[in-house]
Amino acid sequence: MKKSIAIFISLFFALSLTACGSSDGGKTTVKVNEVTHSVFYAPFYVAIENGYFEEEGLKIDLTNGGGSDASMAALLSGGADVALLGPETGVYTALGTPKDKPVIFAQLTKRDGSFLVGRRAEDNFSWKDLENKEIIAGRKGGSPAMSLEYALNKNDLYNGRNVKLNFDVQFNLTTAAFESGTGDYVTVFEPTASELQREGKGYIIASVGLESGEVPFTCFMARNSFMEKHGDIIEKFIKALFKAVDYIEGNDAETIAKAIKNSFPSASDVSLKDSINSYKNADAWQKDMIMTEQSFTKLKEVMKNAGELDKDVDFLTLVDNSVVKKIHEEIYG
Repeated sequence: MKKSIAIFISLFFALSLTACGSSDGGKTTVKVNEVTHSVFYAPFYVAIENGYFEEEGLKIDLTNGGGSDASMAALLSGGADVALLGPETGVYTALGTPKDKPVIFAQLTKRDGSFLVGRRAEDNFSWKDLENKEIIAGRKGGSPAMSLEYALNKNDLYNGRNVKLNFDVQFNLTTAAFESGTGDYVTVFEPTASELQREGKGYIIASVGLESGEVPFTCFMARNSFMEKHGDIIEKFIKALFKAVDYIEGNDAETIAKAIKNSFPSASDVSLKDSINSYKNADAWQKDMIMTEQSFTKLKEVMKNAGELDKDVDFLTLVDNSVVKKIHEEIYG
């Protein structure tokens, strides 16, 4: 996994471009690549749909990577100014000592946002019930797979010994594989989990994030050169996000679901509302958007547990909290 990431990264360094700077009606366009499209990132979509980015003079050009490795490639190649992705990919990239290193400048979520979905309802579910079952886990080395493995290991379940983790299915195809009959369980994000349950194609069994505990799971990253050249854009970007965090804190799930409906046109109103409630109940969002060294250490622990980290990466090598702390202080004192 680590070797393939290194090769992947090296292929894209030669393609570096400058993506930001175009203007649209007086607004600066910021190209953002998201790892996947999920209600898990509700604060980001609230900032888009409620016009908070536009209030800051920014226009978001959003694309979907379909996996953290692809999102990181978009960032490194200059196809994106900002990437919303798992911080583990930043760790892999830092180990490759890139010339223009990617930097974490804000943390959006603080635990795994995926839910374990099974083929039948299990009202009295215990993680021990997964013994000798097959779970579609996503890409090996990705945050969802590592977080699931961490949760399983807490319950004395180990891949290849008393449970089977299927890493063979591409991240954005896991749901389709489950629907076609692969595996006994799958881990998926919202609103997909609620949509599967509403359609009778699966049942939400448990929150992986609540079982694995708090760990930095999704963050915003930019290249060091972009941070240095466009610090004002990063500040405006973070201000818009804080407005969205306050909106989510001050409103119920139904109101929030209506606000982000345009970002999820195919999802039912019920599924969106249920999804918001699921993440609120799981305390999924990092409200101050500051990644702590303690939480970063927990991330590395999860990566080591999965056998994906054999060299250390220093906190300050990858994380720059200076802007988010400055804006947080300005807004909240």
